[in-house]
Amino acid sequence: MVRPSLRDAPRAVPSVDAIAGLGLGGDAHADPLSPRQVLLAGAPAYARHGLPAHALRENLLLDIDTAALLSGSLLRVGPQAVLRLTFACEACGYLDKRQPGVAAAIGRARGMLARVACGGTIGAGDPVVLLPARLPAWDDDWRARVAAVLARVPQGMVIEYRQLARLAGVQPVYCRAFPRLVRKLGLGHVAVPMAGQPEKPRWHGNGLFDAPAP
Repeated sequence: MVRPSLRDAPRAVPSVDAIAGLGLGGDAHADPLSPRQVLLAGAPAYARHGLPAHALRENLLLDIDTAALLSGSLLRVGPQAVLRLTFACEACGYLDKRQPGVAAAIGRARGMLARVACGGTIGAGDPVVLLPARLPAWDDDWRARVAAVLARVPQGMVIEYRQLARLAGVQPVYCRAFPRLVRKLGLGHVAVPMAGQPEKPRWHGNGLFDAPAP
């Protein structure tokens, strides 16, 4: 399924082009600097919680339990596309609009997020194969992801809060928590609000997903 914009409901399609480093063609979450390009959900979660179709707003529905998948794993979907698993997708309040209480009940079992490592066309019913190779894992804890991204900022550069949220895979609303967190980490000089420290060049995350991940 794809969402042409964040305001649209997920739309079922017979096939979709997975674009390496970007995401799914025609999907609002396609973003070269995001760890959450694709959301994978598992049919067991639907059965366990009695959910209506598409309630988890996934891009791809798998037969396996996604809660058993590990960050850093590589899944080949169809003949060519390869997805790199990043971290578990948090259960948000939107899910409760469809079925009250499900967000708290489902927890980590909502699904796994991924980036497109190798492109290819993905069609309904395509086989899914767990590849033997593993890449470095990302943390499910958003604070750990923020800290790991900050550790990658080149010396002499800074990153603005909104870009930090994008690279760490959290919603912009989390920016309100960044000042306290970066002070606690001792990295208040690295992460800045918009227009903060204007004399320093901005780091936009170039190379973050090419090198070993946080």
